[in-house]
Amino acid sequence: MSVTGGVAVVVVPTQKPARALFLPPQSVFRSDLSQAAMAIRAGRQALPLLLATLLLAASTCLQARVDQQYYGKHVPDWSEQPNFELWNFSLSQKDDLHLVGRPEEVMRRKLRQRTGLRKKMELVQQDDEAIVKLENTGIERSKAVDSAVLGKYSIWRRENENEKADSRVRLMRDQMIMARIYSVLAKSRGKLDLQQELLTRLKESQRSLGEATADAELPKSATERIKAMGQVLSKARDLLYNCKDITHRLRAMLQSADEQVRSLKKQSTFLSQLAAKTIPNGIHCLSMRLTIDYYLLSPEKRKFPNSENLENPDLYHYALFSDNVLAASVVVNSTIMNAKEPEKHVFHLVTDKLNFGAMNMWFLLNPPGDATIHVENVDDFKWLNSSYCPVLKQLESAAMKEYYFKADRPKTISAGSSNLKYRNPKYLSMLNHLRFYLPQVYPKLNKILFLDDDIVVQRDLTGLWEVDLNGNVNGAVETCGESFHRFDKYLNFSNPNISQNFDPNACGWAYGMNMFDLEEWKKKDITGIYHKWQNMNENRLLWKLGTLPPGLLTFYKLTHPLDKSWHVLGLGYNPTIERSEIDNAAVIHYNGNMKPWLEIAMTKYRPYWTKYINYEHPYIHGCKISQ
Repeated sequence: MSVTGGVAVVVVPTQKPARALFLPPQSVFRSDLSQAAMAIRAGRQALPLLLATLLLAASTCLQARVDQQYYGKHVPDWSEQPNFELWNFSLSQKDDLHLVGRPEEVMRRKLRQRTGLRKKMELVQQDDEAIVKLENTGIERSKAVDSAVLGKYSIWRRENENEKADSRVRLMRDQMIMARIYSVLAKSRGKLDLQQELLTRLKESQRSLGEATADAELPKSATERIKAMGQVLSKARDLLYNCKDITHRLRAMLQSADEQVRSLKKQSTFLSQLAAKTIPNGIHCLSMRLTIDYYLLSPEKRKFPNSENLENPDLYHYALFSDNVLAASVVVNSTIMNAKEPEKHVFHLVTDKLNFGAMNMWFLLNPPGDATIHVENVDDFKWLNSSYCPVLKQLESAAMKEYYFKADRPKTISAGSSNLKYRNPKYLSMLNHLRFYLPQVYPKLNKILFLDDDIVVQRDLTGLWEVDLNGNVNGAVETCGESFHRFDKYLNFSNPNISQNFDPNACGWAYGMNMFDLEEWKKKDITGIYHKWQNMNENRLLWKLGTLPPGLLTFYKLTHPLDKSWHVLGLGYNPTIERSEIDNAAVIHYNGNMKPWLEIAMTKYRPYWTKYINYEHPYIHGCKISQ
């Protein structure tokens, strides 16, 4: 018998040629007398095997190659001995002896076992790497927190020095998260005293933290709360810590937080749309005071100078339709302050009858330097009636009134976010649709620059009059990117009237700053095209709301793309616009709900707008309008 290469070799001497039994050591170590008895019943030569098995069990480190027939002789290779015959045996997991095949089959089986083991090890390693990655991520995110105060309650927190102003606030928040997790685990394991202690410390930390966002806002008791919470968390860790359970609880908390975020986003959308519909008290006050003072003026004092410039085609003409006095003043002021020749600029303002007096009074008191300005009332355009204008006709219909004012009233805030969008007053105002009637409003002009009232001009715009529109009617900045702001975002391509006439991947463009060639407008009957599509959309089957979708249809293949630096959009909804892009823009546009005159405006963008307002003006100061 010998043990070589991890295999036990037993030579059975008989009158027949010698037979070698190859026994895997791990099987031999498990063998006992019952194995030998089973082998005897099977008719095998078991007595020598029984002795060999007992010998191997008694000495697992046997290295010498010994055999009864060749006692005292070293046999380097049994296969070269006379009368040698090889048998290959293995003891199964059921401790039975059976023939397992030729050596090459044994080798293949071992290779398969090794391959399976290697795959299992790889899977375990992948799991370990994923856990390490999660832990490292948690560590990196917690580096900003000073964990010197009993910070070892969490496996992902490393003690480090941190001088940030909110380190203790963050630590308290982390402690509260772990307290919630351990309280659940304590309850599930019947440790009610520990659960109660955790909940008590949690309430104390919540009271201390309050609405604080910086360490300076924390009460003096916060330090003691942190120490006390750290102690109970360390105790809970020692008694309850289980990586799998904590991971499960954290995942459940993450999912719950995600659902809450989605719900809050819906509510935020609703509230922002509600805020966008409202007029701030200060602006309402300003409009009322200006209106009163305007109608106290004698008729001869209500006239603007330079009226002869209103129809001069050699000057630079702007169209601005607004019911917001303060917003209109910013557009005019920013344009004039950045103009090279202010005396050549003419502003055509149109407002509604409620703000007509206020708009006039403001610019009478604050004339735009040498520029020309003229204010009109949209209700004085008698030709703009329901028999001519499809929008006015549709707004007078019972179905439209039902849609805008009564139908589908939401029962919850989040459910009403989408419905409220369709009821924004701007979609019902003729001021919003007047942009499709520019040649009728200004019949003697050949070009005009249309501006929205939520823009700020940052450089001279006269270069736009030199842009060759190549026979197109509309000069605008395109807004399409990789897959958004294309026609299919605004229009219903399931309707054949849309799908058969327009490309869903056609690039969209922006209103807000548009150069219109009124001569080409008249030649191509742009207003007639608009009327056609507006009549077809009486039941809102082509698009839902607004003036951009009908504009895309009306000016399809009639729009010349302007360089993007002329008009940068998104300051009313996008917080990620690069400052360099804003600073280099000729016009910045606060399109979206977060208008600069509202409290919900984004703080970092608001100074671009407020710099053109004189907050010391008596009317503005009197109405408590502040930065």
